[in-house]
Amino acid sequence: MQNNNEGSTEENMSPEDQIQDQAVPRYSWYALGVLVLVYVLNFIDRNILSILANDIKADLGLTDADLGFLYGTAFGVFYALFGIPLGRLADSWHRVKLMTAGLALWSAMTALSGFAKSGLALGAARIGVGVGEATASPSAYSLISDWFPKKMRGTALAIYSAGLYIGGGVSLLIGGLIVEKWNAAYPNGGPLDLVGWQAAFLAVGVPGLLLAIWVFTLREPIRGRMDGLPEVKNDKPFRGFATELFAVIPPFTFFSAAQRGSGALIVNIVAAVVTAGLAWLIGSLTGNFQQWIALGIGYYAVFSWALSLRHRDLPTFRLIWGSPAFLYTILGYGMVAFASYSVSFWAAPYAERVLGASKSVLGFWIGGGGALGGFLGVIIGGRVSDWLRERNPGGRLMVVAFGVLAPVIPLIFAFTTENVTLFYFLNFVLSLFGSSALGAAAATTQDLVLPRMRGTATATFFLSTTLVGLALGPYMAGQVSTITGSLSTGVLSMLVVAPIGTVLLYLAYRTVPEAERTVVERARAAGEEGI
Repeated sequence: MQNNNEGSTEENMSPEDQIQDQAVPRYSWYALGVLVLVYVLNFIDRNILSILANDIKADLGLTDADLGFLYGTAFGVFYALFGIPLGRLADSWHRVKLMTAGLALWSAMTALSGFAKSGLALGAARIGVGVGEATASPSAYSLISDWFPKKMRGTALAIYSAGLYIGGGVSLLIGGLIVEKWNAAYPNGGPLDLVGWQAAFLAVGVPGLLLAIWVFTLREPIRGRMDGLPEVKNDKPFRGFATELFAVIPPFTFFSAAQRGSGALIVNIVAAVVTAGLAWLIGSLTGNFQQWIALGIGYYAVFSWALSLRHRDLPTFRLIWGSPAFLYTILGYGMVAFASYSVSFWAAPYAERVLGASKSVLGFWIGGGGALGGFLGVIIGGRVSDWLRERNPGGRLMVVAFGVLAPVIPLIFAFTTENVTLFYFLNFVLSLFGSSALGAAAATTQDLVLPRMRGTATATFFLSTTLVGLALGPYMAGQVSTITGSLSTGVLSMLVVAPIGTVLLYLAYRTVPEAERTVVERARAAGEEGI
């Protein structure tokens, strides 16, 4: 009798509930492991500039503001902008192939960074790294959402995100060892007249080309199966990519706007003029035109793209840009990224410059401690967010809010202490607390859109982490350091974002549950078909 009742219960379950109740296939865990390796390399290539910063500053005659620009803005703006069309391509094309091509590109550009002889050349290579890495997370987030059911999504995305912190930590360890050993062996420059920091770029760039071959062997999952939704085939995936590219990359944005009518073109031109004027004004005040012109291009391009998306794909626009819950979530997490990117970049130069630590020693303690703290934080944060989500529809936002507030006191002590051992420990704590928010924020954005929109939603999520967090945080800390002559003051100035993030996440907590409950309803109201 009991078995019959159980059978009846299973028969009465919806297709989505039955899928959610199934065990996760072993292949999903294997594929996730490969993606974690990709993300590890992603952040090794991105973050190795931190341990090399003081050497690059001396060799190329740069300022702290210039270093912040190279680490954050030069990379981040193009990472964000190309993430939009590449996110669209991830929604319509073969995600494994897309990630393979991107991995090969950013690895090659990292290797080319090793031949840079000027800040301009290094900036150009960093732009290339940003474009290549823009393929990774939109593809990975979408793949993971089709490999894992919703109840495990926060955990799976947190495991993937752990690659960020492992890679960031490993980059310091590897970079420090390579620079010291290379410069000791070749004090006047080695083969090809390369110095230690240039050799480090080559050493971490080349392995990515081999990893790309492994990634290419992964199987593409059925899109939408884990949500019980039918797969929507796209016979012309590159048409959407080209459309998005023209909508976001100046000066093609003007042609894209003109296709929508004279009114759209006028609005686009006015936005470009106003943004250019503000960028020039702030550049004049700060003396750093490259930072604000690049950032102005980024903000104008996002505005242009959002208006184009509204015209071309109203359901996607409504569930992303038209959703206060989605915007509160990504901007709230953007405040976490603002401070976290600043600390992750400036911790190594600070320990070397202010506390007198050697590269190899600080690379081990800051890199290892940061990797361990980040790994534990993102895994624990992801698990706690899933646990809270089962009990409270807005529970994941509590974890994101923790990521905003918990690092405040450790950050103050870390960048005012003269005890290098305490600094290493506090760096671990900062990584532990700051990383806890990522899985929760990422999973929330994925739950607020339809499966076909996940790549675009991920690209939009990373607009906040890059154009707000990465492109502004490290630069602003460097700019304040340049003005005041104190790197400690520069990093501590990042605390201004804590109250802003708290307000944004409170608003997200109030609005996310209803927004998630009405995803399909709002998509249908905007014209979505087939659901």
